[in-house]
Amino acid sequence: MEELIVLVDQIGNKIGTADKYLSHNKNTPLHLAFSCYVFNEKGEFLITRRALIKKVWPRVWTNSVCGHPGPGEGTIDAIKRRLKEELGMTAGDFRIMLPKYRYKTPPYNGIIENEICPVYIARLETMSQINPDEVEAIRWVKWQDYVLEVESDDSNNFSWWCKDQLKQIRDNPLITIYTKK
Repeated sequence: MEELIVLVDQIGNKIGTADKYLSHNKNTPLHLAFSCYVFNEKGEFLITRRALIKKVWPRVWTNSVCGHPGPGEGTIDAIKRRLKEELGMTAGDFRIMLPKYRYKTPPYNGIIENEICPVYIARLETMSQINPDEVEAIRWVKWQDYVLEVESDDSNNFSWWCKDQLKQIRDNPLITIYTKK
C-alpha cells in the first residue's frame, strides 16, 4: 500500500505529496516528519532499534519513534499512529521541544534524509507488542546513560538525526520534568 509524505518548500509551506518509499533516495526531497522521545513512569527513556528491513537507517538505534505525517494529518495524530503501529503503544502529555528542527543527513546506504522535523516529548500510557517489521529491539534507559552512549558513539550505532537532535535537547528543561519519577 502506498504511503504518502508531505513535500514542503524551504520555509515549510506544503507543496505536494510523494510516495514515501520511492522518495527516499540520494535526492530525497524536503518533506515533513517528526521525532518523539517517550518516557515511562520511572523517568526512563525508550530507545528503539530500527528493523533490518527498514529502507532508511536499518538496524540502528534511535529515539522512541519517528515518522511522517500523512496529507491532512496533524503531527500529534501522526505520532500516535506510529506509536501504535511500531510499538503497540499509547502515550500522552505531548510537548514540543524543537518546533523548527530541520536536518539533512549524509548518505547512508545511498539514502539521504531531508526533513523539517519537529521534535516532541511524551509520557508512556500503555504498551503491548512491538511490530518486528518496524522495530528490532527496545531498551528503557536513564537519560544520562543515553546521553553518554550517544555522545561516545563514533560509528553508526545511532541514527544521524538522533545524534544531531541530542545536541539541541540534551539539557532541555522538559527532559528534567519527564525524567522525574
